[in-house]
Amino acid sequence: MENKMDIRGLMSNELKDIMLKEDFPPFRAKQLFHWIHRQNVDSFQEMTNLPKSLINWLDSIYFLKQMKCIKNQKSQDGSEKFLFQLDDNHLIESVLIRSLKRNTICLSSQVGCLWHCLFCASGKDGFKRNLQPGEIIGQIQSIQKICQEVIHNIVFMGMGEPFENYNHVMKSIQIINAKQGMNIGARKITISTCGIIPGIKKLAENPLQVELSVSLHAADGKIRSMLMPVNKKYPLEKLIDVCKQYVKKKNRQVTFEYLMLRGINDSVEQANKLGQLISDFNAKVNLIIYNPIQNQINLFPSDEQTASLFQNVLENKNIPVTIRYSRG
Repeated sequence: MENKMDIRGLMSNELKDIMLKEDFPPFRAKQLFHWIHRQNVDSFQEMTNLPKSLINWLDSIYFLKQMKCIKNQKSQDGSEKFLFQLDDNHLIESVLIRSLKRNTICLSSQVGCLWHCLFCASGKDGFKRNLQPGEIIGQIQSIQKICQEVIHNIVFMGMGEPFENYNHVMKSIQIINAKQGMNIGARKITISTCGIIPGIKKLAENPLQVELSVSLHAADGKIRSMLMPVNKKYPLEKLIDVCKQYVKKKNRQVTFEYLMLRGINDSVEQANKLGQLISDFNAKVNLIIYNPIQNQINLFPSDEQTASLFQNVLENKNIPVTIRYSRG
């Protein structure tokens, strides 16, 4: 919206400062925050306990609207993908993953991605820009509106690298976590990174108890560099050292995501290497059966027998491990 700010990206204390500055009572900030993030309204006019003078002022400075969903696809397993068009016409994707006990949303944090991982579609068109906090939160609110379902878990595992947009991601998490808003617990929120070491270090110092997931995908530096260019900047050995420091500092477990790629990283030898790499600190592994992307002809998923053998090697080293299958 031209010359207007997205009010969804403002925290409660920021709204309070604005109310004070504009000579509105500070308690209006809590009411406003509640309407935006708990009631999930589409307009200021719906905020029935706010005076008309405040509603008119808000309407002249800020915008409040659902994101434009131009396409959604529902899978047989109940998962649902949403394609959102932003105000500058860029496109982002979000995914709702339904299960018996919880609904999880995978959020995008950027338009595109800088890192061009070989197996991932998000970086194929390059990096366009970071998402603002309101655009991150808007994905959740729009899906809630469309599906009319409770959201239990949030995962920053959509388009983009969350730690390349650290400040906006962390601000959106604070808003999502706020008791007077969505009130989604920090431990129900996961940040997934391709291995941005400065971001992991920052998160270690942050008091929020969010979950950390690291896309590893290889226990060998040469293989990882082939799959993930980020390894050339943030090498595997240094990444593992920082993860150990993170666990020690936060007293939390780290999850390593490991994509099973036939003939590349799925051998017993690679399983043993992975075990040696992470067996001496609090970590678990998600083995993910690769879901091929369009126009990628050199990568194939491992078969179930190979994945099970890989899993057994890790379990024999007392490493918690789960095989994850593609959803959607």
